[in-house]
Amino acid sequence: MGKVYLVGAGPGDPDLITVKGLKAIQRADVILYDRLVNQSLLEEAKLGAELVYCGKLPNHHTMKQEAINEALVSYAKRGRTIVRLKGGDPFLFGRGGEEAEVLAANRIPFEIVPGITAGMAAPSYAGIPMTHREASASVAFVTGHRREGEDHHKKWKHLAQGVDTLAIYMGVSELPTISQLLLEHGRPASTPVAVIHWGTTEMQETLVGTLETIAQDVEESSIMNPSMIVVGEVVAYRERIKWFEQLKPAQEISTAQ
Repeated sequence: MGKVYLVGAGPGDPDLITVKGLKAIQRADVILYDRLVNQSLLEEAKLGAELVYCGKLPNHHTMKQEAINEALVSYAKRGRTIVRLKGGDPFLFGRGGEEAEVLAANRIPFEIVPGITAGMAAPSYAGIPMTHREASASVAFVTGHRREGEDHHKKWKHLAQGVDTLAIYMGVSELPTISQLLLEHGRPASTPVAVIHWGTTEMQETLVGTLETIAQDVEESSIMNPSMIVVGEVVAYRERIKWFEQLKPAQEISTAQ
C-alpha cells in the first residue's frame, strides 16, 4: 500500500510553500495538481514522477472530483507515494476533507500538509492586516458561491452583523449580490473593500473601494478571478502599510477610498 499526502501549495508565490510540503513533492511518485498551483513547484518533482493535471475552471472540470478520488485510491493501491497538490490550504475550500474521507474509507495511509491560504496571504501582500486591535477582533473565511438550497439572506445577515472582517473566496461574479445583501443587513455603505487579483504573484493587482462602490469599480476594471475580496475597516490600513508594491511594483488601481 502506498501513501497520499494532501499538500497545500500556498497562494501563488512558490516560496510560500512549507518545508514539509516541498519535501513531499520531491519524493512523490505521482503528483495530482490543481489549476492555481504555481508551475515552478512541479520542477521540484523527482525524475520520472508522473504529473497529473486536475484543474478546475468555473463550469469546466478537467477531472471531476469523483475521478480524482478514484485516482488517489488506485495509485495508492499500486504502492505509489502520491501528492495531491492544491492551491492554498487543502482543508479550506480545497475539498481536501472529501478526499481524506475517501482515503480513510479505503484504509489508505495519508497525511495532511497545511498550506498558507489566500485569505491570509493575499491581504498580507496587499498591506491589509486581517485583525487589528483597533479595528478587527474576528475574521470569517467565506465562499462567494451559492450552494443549492442555501438560505443566502440568512448567511449574509449573520456575516454582516457578527464578523468584523470578511475574506471572500470565489466571489467576483457574485459581488453585486453580496454587496447588496451586506448593505441590506446593516453594513455601512462606507465600509472599505479590497479586491486582490492574483495575490502574492508578480501579477498582483489591488482594487480598493467601498461596499457601495466596489461592484461597479470591479465591473469597470480588469479584475476577475482568481481574486480575494476583503470587507472591513482593516482595508483602510493598506495606505499606511502596503509594502509589496515597493518591493516589486505591482499594478495599482486607484478608486474611491
